Amino acid sequence: MVLIYLCQLELHDSLYYATREIGRLYETEPVIHNYALCYALGLVDSKIYSTTVTEEDSYRYFCLEQVPKYEAHLTPLNQQGIYVTPARAVKHTAILNTWKYANNNYHVEMEKTQKNIPSFGRAKEIAPESKFELLIISQKQLKLPKWIRLGKWMSKAELTIQEVTKIELKTGDFSFPYPLNPLDVMFTHQVVSYDVVNMPPVSLIQNVSIRQGQYYEFENPNKTEKLRLPAKMQYRFKA
Repeated sequence: MVLIYLCQLELHDSLYYATREIGRLYETEPVIHNYALCYALGLVDSKIYSTTVTEEDSYRYFCLEQVPKYEAHLTPLNQQGIYVTPARAVKHTAILNTWKYANNNYHVEMEKTQKNIPSFGRAKEIAPESKFELLIISQKQLKLPKWIRLGKWMSKAELTIQEVTKIELKTGDFSFPYPLNPLDVMFTHQVVSYDVVNMPPVSLIQNVSIRQGQYYEFENPNKTEKLRLPAKMQYRFKA
């Protein structure tokens, strides 16, 4: 049995993460990566959230090293039959914040200086009340939180969930307008065209056209046309 959840996220704080850095401008793309969503939704293996902080399972409370462990953390979701797509903005506005800092080289390198030259940077963030959509495929019923935290500032967001009905598994040519992780979809589908969304840790693709692939077809509760979501997607990682 396959269950599909159509989820909507509404921001209650401004959302910031550096999708790209252009000089002193740090820009947030109105797309949320599916890796980040798995952590925010509490779907990562529960042993990582142990209240007993050890070297192996202290990731939530303290990072002993700044090294991502996506493969170790997300592979168990494949075994559980759970997959989360990236989220796209259905309504958003951006805000631009300017921050300043002083040149503190004399603190770090013990250099003599008579100058304290201020510098600045700008952060382009997604404003509160912006809304995102994502899809979750699962082989079992999920109990998801109503409130989650996202981004560098741990911004608060409200999660609304609709369970999709009348799901049909089909094969053929189809397109999918929402963002996808190319590592997860290109292994099982022949992707013939797409647009790239450059962002770390893995750039995403959207407006994807697929030739002779399996997909789930269902009614979109928020629109009139049906959605065709690629089937058999799992988390995969570069060798």
